[in-house]
Amino acid sequence: MDGVFMKKLLKVATFLLVIYLVIWCGTVLSDRKMLNDNLIRLHVVANSDSEEDQALKLKVRDAVVEKLQETMESFPTMDEARQYLQDHLPELEAFVNQVIRELGFAETATVSVDRETFDTREYDTFTLPAGYYEALRITIGEGQGKNWWCVVFPSLCVGTTTEDFADTAVGAGFSDTLTETLQEEPEIRFFLLDLLGQVENFFRSL
Repeated sequence: MDGVFMKKLLKVATFLLVIYLVIWCGTVLSDRKMLNDNLIRLHVVANSDSEEDQALKLKVRDAVVEKLQETMESFPTMDEARQYLQDHLPELEAFVNQVIRELGFAETATVSVDRETFDTREYDTFTLPAGYYEALRITIGEGQGKNWWCVVFPSLCVGTTTEDFADTAVGAGFSDTLTETLQEEPEIRFFLLDLLGQVENFFRSL
């Protein structure tokens, strides 16, 4: 009788564990989709790796972040933020080129909105897993220099203290669990989000 009872108990425990794992994996996939569908990265590519071109890249970054931050914070959804950027691409491109000229450079920049593959990227207070993200891309001149990334929506390029990040992420609809995961807690969950993004990037590179 004890043996039969233990077998039944083991079956119940196994069933409950499987259910838990299915639900847990489902939440990981949901978080991966949230990242793919609710972030717009800012991707600034320098003309070259020379000291002057790298400095220009950072000044362009600062100017664009300052110009866009307040506007991006006013949009409740990524679709609205993306539409704004697409509608204002000529204006943004003209703005970037004006900044470049005022700094004494002859290069011309192009500005576009598209999806790109990104590697894992660490910031001061959070880490974004690899993946295929929407991006506002600014390519300066030949675009042969090192890149610079941040997140233009939700607005995470500046104000990236731990508290600011958490407030902004939750305000953008991220769950508490996802917000904590991007701050690398828990690590296993972040590892899986990153792995899923790397797998997607691999297949898109074929």
